[in-house]
Amino acid sequence: MTAERLSIFPLHGVILFPGLQLPLHIFEPRYRALVGSALAKDRRIAMIQPQSDREGAPLFAMGCVGRIDDVEVLEDGRYNIVLEGEARFRLLREVDVSTPFRQVDAELIRDPEFETLSAVERAGFEREARTFSDHQGYSVDWGSVAQLDDESLINGVAQIAPFDAAAKQALLEAGTIAERCELLIQLMQFFGRSDPDEGRVTMQ
Repeated sequence: MTAERLSIFPLHGVILFPGLQLPLHIFEPRYRALVGSALAKDRRIAMIQPQSDREGAPLFAMGCVGRIDDVEVLEDGRYNIVLEGEARFRLLREVDVSTPFRQVDAELIRDPEFETLSAVERAGFEREARTFSDHQGYSVDWGSVAQLDDESLINGVAQIAPFDAAAKQALLEAGTIAERCELLIQLMQFFGRSDPDEGRVTMQ
C-alpha cells in the first residue's frame, strides 16, 4: 500500500465524488494558502468531512481528491474555484505540518469505471426521488434527469442531497453505485418523513 500526502479542506456537510464538480468560495487565510499551494504544485485539494464543526475535529475515514478545474482570483486575495473530483481516498493518518492547512497521508481508491444499475434499480430510484422532491418542494427537470448515466445520477444526487453529515458520509463510503442507490432510497424515505418547514431530521 502506497500512501500519498494530501492537503485537505475539511468542510462539514460537504462531499465530492469523482467525475463531479464542486464550486467553492475561498476566503479564510489558511484556505487561501491551501489554494495557492495547490496552484503552485499539482492543483489538487482533498475534500474530507470533519466529524463535527469544532476546530481541529477528527476527520471521517474517507474523502475525495479534487483538481482545481477553474479559478478566479479576486482582488482581495479570495478565490472562486471549481474542483473536479478525481478519486476517493481512505484516510491513513493526519500528519504534523508547519503549513496553516491540515495534511494527511491517504490511500487512493480505484473505483470501477462505468458502473450501471439494473432497470429495476434505476426505476425504483427515480420513483423515490420524485416523491422526495415533490415533498420537499424542489423543482426538477425530469427530462434532463432521464438523460443522465447511472453514475452521474446517483453520485450527483448524493453530493447535493440535503442530508446530515453522517448520512452524506455513508453515501461517500458506499462501495458500489448499486449500494449507494439503495442507501439513497433509504435516506430519501427516512428524511422525507420530516416536514421541510420544521427543520431537518438527522440520522446518526
